[in-house]
Amino acid sequence: SDKIEDELEMTTVCHRPEGLEQLEAQTNFTKRELQVLYRGFKNECPSGVVNEETFKQIYAQFFPHGDASMYAHYLFNAFDTAQNGSVKFEDFVMALSILLRGTVHEKLKWTFNLYDINKDGYINKEEMMDIVKAIYDMMGKYTYPVLKEDAPRQHVEVFFQKMDKNKDGVVTLDEFIESCQEDDNIMRSLQLFENVM
Repeated sequence: SDKIEDELEMTTVCHRPEGLEQLEAQTNFTKRELQVLYRGFKNECPSGVVNEETFKQIYAQFFPHGDASMYAHYLFNAFDTAQNGSVKFEDFVMALSILLRGTVHEKLKWTFNLYDINKDGYINKEEMMDIVKAIYDMMGKYTYPVLKEDAPRQHVEVFFQKMDKNKDGVVTLDEFIESCQEDDNIMRSLQLFENVM
């Protein structure tokens, strides 16, 4: 009966990551770190794959005072590089590697991709508004007790004006990277990502 159980387990769609050696070459993690990360990942996601619902549940635990579901949705889409509705260990580790140990340029590129919700290569004001609002919701009323309702919009107006260098109503990757690098406040709020991740 053991053999039958083994075969059953094999047919349950389990995703095992490509070799850790390969991941070690592609990320800024050591093999040992990857093993630890994988154990944690398998613990939360025994099938080896995370869907958006699970992702939201995991994420909600970190932000008990706010509503993290919208931000988790955008984050999930940024992790789900194949856009197939699931995040594998590889996707997770590649993103984590960039966010925790990537160069400034890599981090900014990843963040741009997060803000570019419809993946058309530009960030428009609505997209920026959606993400900023999601971050405010996630941080919750306790973090920003004094904020007025229109605070996210004002925040975005200022950000967007700074970033849209040629005033064509959209922000390109180059504009985004340039603006972020010349603005200490923006760079600081990007560091926030490392705490949010």
